[in-house]
Amino acid sequence: MLAAVYERTGPAGEVLEVREVETPEPDAGWVRVRMHVSGVNPTDWKSRSGSTSSPTRPFQVPHHDGAGVIDAVGPGVPETRVGERVWVFLAAYTSPYGTAAEYTVVPAAHAVPLPDGASFELGAGLGVPALTAHRCLTADGPIAGATVLVAGGAGAVGHSAIELARFLGAKRVLATASTDAKQELARAAGADPVVDYRRDDAAERIRAAAPDGVDRIVEVSISDNAALDLEVLAPHGVVASYASTGAPLHAEVRPLMTKNVVLRFVLLYGVPEEALVAGARDVTRAVEAGALTALPEHHFTLRQVAEAQGAVEHGATGKVLVQVG
Repeated sequence: MLAAVYERTGPAGEVLEVREVETPEPDAGWVRVRMHVSGVNPTDWKSRSGSTSSPTRPFQVPHHDGAGVIDAVGPGVPETRVGERVWVFLAAYTSPYGTAAEYTVVPAAHAVPLPDGASFELGAGLGVPALTAHRCLTADGPIAGATVLVAGGAGAVGHSAIELARFLGAKRVLATASTDAKQELARAAGADPVVDYRRDDAAERIRAAAPDGVDRIVEVSISDNAALDLEVLAPHGVVASYASTGAPLHAEVRPLMTKNVVLRFVLLYGVPEEALVAGARDVTRAVEAGALTALPEHHFTLRQVAEAQGAVEHGATGKVLVQVG
């Protein structure tokens, strides 16, 4: 099969190549998916660059997320799953076969039925962003009736968090974003109001919309936003942080204690399998209900995988997708 691979970490243009590799066979409990679209996330280029991990296999096909059709199943998986349209998550986590290839293999539970009417492009954008958003929102209990603030509401995780919070019954969803274009994306997803976090009166604007404070914050940069978060957080509130700029976190302990704040840190690779499966179930229900929508898409071919990763690395607004088949 044709696949993008790297055998060492480094710049995309130097280490990524597209070539023929052996088509994988599914092990017991696994399925093989003929890929249509591969989704690119920041974790993909960070792994390839060596900033978060080093290769431990002879080669690595990148990308965790994608969508396609099951074409083979391993022992223990019903044959009836062959032909099923699915969205795939965490394909490259414990396997050399990520989704930037004509085929990938994943545990059966990581190939989730894609609802009728949902495009492969939408499916390829679910995985890491939607499951991360779901974990940030729900790890500390249901959010029905809660007020939620999403920092970075125009990003892939932020976009999913806004829409999932509304779907899961949040009373109100607010967001922060910088530029006018990003603010409009967050508003289109359902956040109201959307506040420019760089403004001196950002906390005042958030408190005006949520005078009792916000119950949950989905945070893209806690090291930068800790002071703002604490200022607007309700007593017993939760800040769930899923990303890092590498800067250290500085926070006054006593105010956190006074409000009985929970600081939660989320990395999808460490989330328990049962929570991932439950998250995938909720995400699929949201897709079925039309509650999850796509960000603006940037399309690349498999031969352009280095350019696709470069687009994400350089902060492309929207979703970067690689068309495989």
